[in-house]
Amino acid sequence: MKRELDWIGNRARLFPDDAAIVSPEEQAVYSFSELNDRAEKLARFFLEKGIQKGDRVALLAPNHISYFDFLFASMKTGTIFVPLNWRLSRDDMSYVLKDAKPSIIGIHDQFQNDSSWISKYSEVLFISNHEYIPADTNSDLNISEQHLPAESDPLAMIYTGGTTGKPKGAVLTHRSILWNAINTIISWDLAREDTTLTSLPMFHTGGLNALTLPVLLAGGKVVINSYFDPEKALEDLIKYKCSIVLFVPTMYHMIIQTEAFQKAEFPHMKVFLSGGAPCPLHVYDAFDEKGLKFKEGYGLTEAGPNNFYIDPDEARRKKGSVGKAMMFNEIKIVKENGEEAAINEVGELCLRGNHAFECYWNNEEATRDTLRNGWLYTGDLARKDEEGFVYIVGRKKEMIITGGENVYPLEIEHWLLSHEWINEAAVVGLPDEKWGEQVTAFVSLVDGVQLSEQELKDYCRKKLSRYKIPKKFYFMDELPKTHVGKINKKALIDHYSEHSL
Repeated sequence: MKRELDWIGNRARLFPDDAAIVSPEEQAVYSFSELNDRAEKLARFFLEKGIQKGDRVALLAPNHISYFDFLFASMKTGTIFVPLNWRLSRDDMSYVLKDAKPSIIGIHDQFQNDSSWISKYSEVLFISNHEYIPADTNSDLNISEQHLPAESDPLAMIYTGGTTGKPKGAVLTHRSILWNAINTIISWDLAREDTTLTSLPMFHTGGLNALTLPVLLAGGKVVINSYFDPEKALEDLIKYKCSIVLFVPTMYHMIIQTEAFQKAEFPHMKVFLSGGAPCPLHVYDAFDEKGLKFKEGYGLTEAGPNNFYIDPDEARRKKGSVGKAMMFNEIKIVKENGEEAAINEVGELCLRGNHAFECYWNNEEATRDTLRNGWLYTGDLARKDEEGFVYIVGRKKEMIITGGENVYPLEIEHWLLSHEWINEAAVVGLPDEKWGEQVTAFVSLVDGVQLSEQELKDYCRKKLSRYKIPKKFYFMDELPKTHVGKINKKALIDHYSEHSL
């Protein structure tokens, strides 16, 4: 119905020979024309298999050219792309497949040995290399008008992490994904000359939608890596003259500890972006010391994930702020009673714009709880300062109430992470008969270092109010992570429960 939604086809028509995707592991470069041809070939394969508009097509793969094939073939045929999180347990993966009911699943050979059981859920297309699309696909099949999607039709369904329950399929329409990209291009000043590196897994909205698709829509180039290694990432940033990149704080923590980072120069880099979780302030300092521009953003699978803009120079002055709402979205911060929060008052962050998701797949209750009166309620707590800059305080569900006082774990975590010998830190509230909840910290230390609980309490007293100082510290070799690389606080609480019996 709307061929203008096929922007990859239009980009290929206008700039066919421009490089679009670089895969160092395959030693391959794909132009926009080649990218579009691959998508059209896979689209005809879908039609040949009888796959209809609205059917789901899933992919289990590391970052690979097949991600673009599946997404852009879905863009052309009205099918719904479901990138599968390969970090999921078998139980969670089974749940996702039962919920999504894909008509076909592409499985990269990296996962074929452990995924034979998946074939009971759907027909499988094995991906052994970049030329996996069957060569005998009927080249005469045409995509008819009935397959062409409307803006409000689903394009992708990304399942959320599910740390407190089963994963939820966030349905992103053509409008959602396109407006996130347009908003990002205009607000962040992306252009045809930009190059980014995508090391974040593309089953995650940060890997797929934060920079990869906006840079492609702008006509820029995307370098993909199937895994993250801090030294390899730095090497590729320099080799491919990347101008903008997104990593999560855990990645940055690893990067700044390398000798390669200390020695490296980045003459083509306009800005380093952090997302996925609030960034520790010592990471800002590491980039500031090298004179590199650094800032962080905020997003979630259900919105964007790009929602804010801050100039890198302002980010130096406003460390920890995600900035102000981008050009084409709105924000508000609301208190429990529904009133808007005052300046520097904490409340729940709400978002509104064409980039927001449509619904949760097969989950009306969760959809109603999240989408209310045209606003998306994020479940994240935030505050806005006198100049309109927004700061993320933490998750609403993670706020600790101890002795009647509200404690936001992020403030304590930032202070702990400023200690030179602390590698990771997470703060949670645990049940306590006297205080209601007890502020509890979990930390991992730099290799070879030892700190006592009393030393950490003394350190906290330098900065934190008495009621914010953790009553208990647990030392761990490494803090557990979720499927998308964030510290898993639920696992920490479970760990405490097991060790306190």
